[in-house]
Amino acid sequence: MQVCHGKVAPLRRIHPGDWIIYYSPSTVFRGKDRLRSFTAIGRVAEGEPYSFDMGNGFRPHRRDVIWQESREMPIAPLLTQLQFTACNRNWGYQFRFGLFEIGEKDRITIATTMETSSRIADSEMGRSFLVS
Repeated sequence: MQVCHGKVAPLRRIHPGDWIIYYSPSTVFRGKDRLRSFTAIGRVAEGEPYSFDMGNGFRPHRRDVIWQESREMPIAPLLTQLQFTACNRNWGYQFRFGLFEIGEKDRITIATTMETSSRIADSEMGRSFLVS
């Protein structure tokens, strides 16, 4: 995974076993279409952040994730159910940070609707983060 344009500091906040859920506002980076869906879910793998050479001098930092089989899920039907969006007209503002922590209840709600194949209710599996 890569977050916040490849900065290493946000990747150091997460640890092996933590959950990662990707939210995609559009189909293509900076696209004008409105996908507004959760598109991937997984758990941070063992290891530390590492630098990756993408060419032309761009060396963003990444972290390995064990991705789970799941389906894409629009956020709209969940807005009133999720703690970080309920009763909040500006729910999308948090996504501007690129990576933020969510509660276990929200992780379970999102993972269940994404029909992930993993044991989503295991509270000993680490914290949960959303990435956009």
